[in-house]
Amino acid sequence: MISKNDVKYIQTLFHKKNRDAEGLFVAEGPKLVNDLLTAGLTLKQVYALPAWAEQHPGLAAVTTVTQAELERLSFLQTPNQVLAVVGKPTLSPTPILQGQVGLVLDGIQDPGNLGTILRIADWFGISVVVASEDTADLHNPKVVQATMGSIARVSVWYKQLDAWLAKVNVPVFGALLNGADIHNYGKIKEGLLVIGNEGRGIRPEVLPYIQQPLTIPGKGQAESLNAAVAAGIILSHIC
Repeated sequence: MISKNDVKYIQTLFHKKNRDAEGLFVAEGPKLVNDLLTAGLTLKQVYALPAWAEQHPGLAAVTTVTQAELERLSFLQTPNQVLAVVGKPTLSPTPILQGQVGLVLDGIQDPGNLGTILRIADWFGISVVVASEDTADLHNPKVVQATMGSIARVSVWYKQLDAWLAKVNVPVFGALLNGADIHNYGKIKEGLLVIGNEGRGIRPEVLPYIQQPLTIPGKGQAESLNAAVAAGIILSHIC
């Protein structure tokens, strides 16, 4: 049985300021919640249909709910078995960059795009993502759902990019219109790939830190590619 306070509290976590204050976020659906469990994240509270709860007898903080109650709690149009309130993981002050490929996201503001980019990063074995401070919040429910569980394996640091990039000591690549053709560029084992904002691209103050621009050649009339699509295409060539 859930109370009005339960519903009200879950709804407060839709807002970033409350997620930050509480150090919590909401995840929904069996795959996503199971991935977070496997990754060792702390589930502060779980609301689940009886079938899901019976499959996880070792969890202490489970409240069994009906489908109607789950719908009252959920951010989704079609709630799916389980909703969990999850503790945000603690990150080191700065990521380790040496010996691996990482992503840098400059102003990715669409939650679906951010979630999809993290899913793409996970596919290519990338666990380090650094985002500008105006990039969408990692723990926005729409971002969390769009990662399809990859949020459990990909860490995101938020930084002032120009100041942070000035201090890195690995190669920096960037998705730009006037760069080297990715079809002619080899694989890399270390470096950062910068992906720009959906509309304006990479901001001017970040451009000086890009040592190697990369371009996806096109034949049609489209002005640009979706940021997540561009990230996937470039990573498929350089990873």
